[in-house]
Amino acid sequence: MKKYVLALLVLAAFASCKDNPVSKKIKETKDAVSNTTNAVKEMTNMQDDIKELQDITPLTNEELKSWMPEEVNGMKRISYKAGQAGMMNISSIEATYANEDKSKKFSINIIDGAGQVGAAATMGMRMVMSQDFEEEDEHGSRRTVTKNGKKAIEEYRTGNNRSTIQLMEGNRFYLEAKGTNMDIDETWDAIDELDLEELG
Repeated sequence: MKKYVLALLVLAAFASCKDNPVSKKIKETKDAVSNTTNAVKEMTNMQDDIKELQDITPLTNEELKSWMPEEVNGMKRISYKAGQAGMMNISSIEATYANEDKSKKFSINIIDGAGQVGAAATMGMRMVMSQDFEEEDEHGSRRTVTKNGKKAIEEYRTGNNRSTIQLMEGNRFYLEAKGTNMDIDETWDAIDELDLEELG
């Protein structure tokens, strides 16, 4: 009996070492199980949401344009495109903002998940955001976070100081924001300037 207890203690000590391949594998397995559970939960939640979204009329180009602000965090709008995904019957808009010398830029792309096609198009993104992951290397980082009660994906590239944030607003609107010469916090500040709740 003592031999078994000793063997278990040795294994536990061995597995507790952070750089140990055994503990790494255990963590990976736990993460995989957790992510599978999250995905199943999200699939269940999405069933009802998708039915509701399919019955909603997507916003028109004019409605999206009237929502789009002229200025974000002191940066003026320098371009926009509405209805780029219109050929697929998806309502969308994208816009770019820049400071005076254009050294800093902020761009947003919004897809309305309403309607038959829109609901299907945003479903995949919701599944990705239901996962929990974190990656980091010398070039930057990528991870899921929860901010202001919303699940999001943050990506930052250190070499060129570029950041990307993806999130869902109200389980309907998919938003991708990109910041050039903007870190993650600055990009979040710009997103916070947008009246996302006014979209629907």
